[in-house]
Amino acid sequence: MSMFPRRLIHLAELTLVDAREAKLKVATAESCTGGLIAGLLTEIAGSSDVVERGFVVYSNEAKRDMLGVPGDLIADVGAVSEPVARAMAEGALKNSRADIAVSVTGVAGPGGGTPMKPVGLVHFGAARAGRSILHEMQLFGDIGREEIRLKSVEVALNLMRRMM
Repeated sequence: MSMFPRRLIHLAELTLVDAREAKLKVATAESCTGGLIAGLLTEIAGSSDVVERGFVVYSNEAKRDMLGVPGDLIADVGAVSEPVARAMAEGALKNSRADIAVSVTGVAGPGGGTPMKPVGLVHFGAARAGRSILHEMQLFGDIGREEIRLKSVEVALNLMRRMM
């Protein structure tokens, strides 16, 4: 029995098949999901031929140290922003042997939201060498921490699949 809902397991299986067929390795850069994307992908037996590594970069320092996200960028626009999501994806690609990287940064709640960055705001990035970085933003609303995180995993996998 998996800790993840069946629909997410199925999506992860499709993601792994797509990456395998395209001979692509993947990396994740996760803040508010705390490693759930990498955890979901590695829940599936045989995923080691696709999953290269995962970065859990919950703090701003981790984003800087592990992914090379400029501290000035975080200070100027905040960690939960399109530019930081893009920089996280790009940094995961540069600091791994992966061909595709996906990033997630957001406010999962229950606290931490502001009028400008409410609970449920999540930014996503996907990077692949030689291509423009994709970005997506979701406003899930204050639907609960677990639901925000699981919905974020789903969006991230779909964004990664679009990059393949």
